[in-house]
Amino acid sequence: MTSNSLFDNTETAFQLKSDSELERAYFLFKMISKEPLVKIGSAVTKFALNINLPVEGLIRSTVFDHFCGGVNERDCMSTVDRLYDVGVSSVLDFSVEGKEEETQFDATADKVIELTEFAKNKEAMPFSVFKPTGFGKFKVWQKITESEPLTDSEKIGWKNIENRYDRVSKVAHDNGIRLLIDAEESWMQDAADDLCEKMMEKYNKERPIVFNTLQCYRWDRLDYLKKLHQRAKMKGYKLGFKIVRGAYMEKENERAIEKGYKTPICESKKATDDTFNEVLKYILENIDDIGLFVGTHNELSTYLTMDLMKEKGISKSDDRIWFGQLFGMSDHITFNLGAEGYNVAKYIPFGPVKDVMPYLIRRAEENTSVAGQTSRELTLLKKEKERRKL
Repeated sequence: MTSNSLFDNTETAFQLKSDSELERAYFLFKMISKEPLVKIGSAVTKFALNINLPVEGLIRSTVFDHFCGGVNERDCMSTVDRLYDVGVSSVLDFSVEGKEEETQFDATADKVIELTEFAKNKEAMPFSVFKPTGFGKFKVWQKITESEPLTDSEKIGWKNIENRYDRVSKVAHDNGIRLLIDAEESWMQDAADDLCEKMMEKYNKERPIVFNTLQCYRWDRLDYLKKLHQRAKMKGYKLGFKIVRGAYMEKENERAIEKGYKTPICESKKATDDTFNEVLKYILENIDDIGLFVGTHNELSTYLTMDLMKEKGISKSDDRIWFGQLFGMSDHITFNLGAEGYNVAKYIPFGPVKDVMPYLIRRAEENTSVAGQTSRELTLLKKEKERRKL
């Protein structure tokens, strides 16, 4: 068994944080721990940005700089280099959400291609990433998932989505950069899964390039994975998966009640943890066929992965297995894994302050709803502040 105290090492966890950055992090997580504050803060921020109040500077110097790498990729480079110096890679995530125009979707795809080509010569950046709704309208994804007929303009929209997926996947394949595709709400996800499967079949012949995301708070994901694995073996291509717990739980449950169908979400936190661990075990048992990116802030799942790797004689630096956490969170996991020689990456969101705000608000709301996440951050930050005083 791995010693379960690795993640208590705060000196390694916060080695890149100055005293003032440590104080800022403590202040932010203190604020995030209070749910009413997050709700009010989110509403006020949205309002202020919409009417162009001069609040960008304030947002930048607090929440934005803590959770984001910058307003453009050049901004992120000093962070990418500093992380890489201590054994942590970066996944630059152009986190612009909620766009609705074809030209905006094209611009996002172009940006992902640009980042992928840029990453080719940057050892610190082994992955590219995008969200399905960054490449096309939610409504189109939803109609295809629910087998509803598309209007003529939606048919064109879908064709464009397929082309963007193919362009980006081809560039990733040609440059040897792995491509992580995020998962979203269940009522649009089937269309995204099917398209992703098409890309895997086309571009994952030699090794996993295209990675889909499995949200393990869905009780049907292990079954989906096994069936897809059978199809991939028959057709002779590799799979790639990022596994996460999931980010839309309240929304999913509310919609299921409202529409009167069985919720796709596991019945309890324990059931979600069990699903996550089962999916993890299945992939590690089939690691020759499936690339793995363990996207988790959960210490126990991380220890479990380390134990299973050891048990199976898989080396810490085996390139088929990666860990990942979000920038500004769970540094105690990321930096201690990096120091131990595991493959680990930070997801670094970036983009114009106003455009990245929906992402940041979603993160803050998630943090208040994950029991224990914020208090663990606060405990570790406090411990490090005291260690430095001594």
